[in-house]
Amino acid sequence: MPTAIITGASRGLGLAFARALAGRGWSLVLDARGADALQAVASELAATTGVVAVPGDVSDDRHLLALVDAARRLGGIDMLVNNASLLGPSPQPRLADYPLDVFEAVYAVNVTAPLALIQLALPLLGEAPRGRILNVTSDAGVEGYEGWGGYGSSKAALEQLSRVLAAEHPDLRVWWVDPGDMNTQMHQEAFPGEDITDRPPPEESVPGLLRLLDDDAPSGRYQARPAVPEP
Repeated sequence: MPTAIITGASRGLGLAFARALAGRGWSLVLDARGADALQAVASELAATTGVVAVPGDVSDDRHLLALVDAARRLGGIDMLVNNASLLGPSPQPRLADYPLDVFEAVYAVNVTAPLALIQLALPLLGEAPRGRILNVTSDAGVEGYEGWGGYGSSKAALEQLSRVLAAEHPDLRVWWVDPGDMNTQMHQEAFPGEDITDRPPPEESVPGLLRLLDDDAPSGRYQARPAVPEP
């Protein structure tokens, strides 16, 4: 059975995608900061497939090593999903007022951690019939929204990192995917006090991610709704 590492898998898009892959028989290594919530997910999915829950912070190098070691014990890595993200302050401050220590923390989770995990996973991904890296990005990485300078610029960096990685590893599939607006806890934190119930649930972005797998789509930037490459 193929094996995937999914970060940020205790809720939102990470959880929805984990459920979909479990239904297809994928073995899973799941990460999240909250140990109790992650264990509840692992217990749910263990009835369907092999699951290893590794709670921790993706900005911790030892935690990243534990994720890769868990995948190695399951047989390797066929796909790495960098989904965990840090929003930063809520409400989002303008760049002139952005606390620089928090800015660094956002980049540590949203840029440095994905690259560090990719570096650790590359040897195993190279052994897979078709290794895949899926980096979850955002329209805030390409649009200049007021107040989104921290999170948005970190996603822009992740997008360029993905683009270069795809050029350097043409044997892999590297996808950077904008899942679209979703009714998730992070989205609610980004808009405190607003009603976001009109946003679609994260489950509606999952078919687009699965389509990338089914079509063996070439490396590139995609929107999950629909799963089409950007011009």
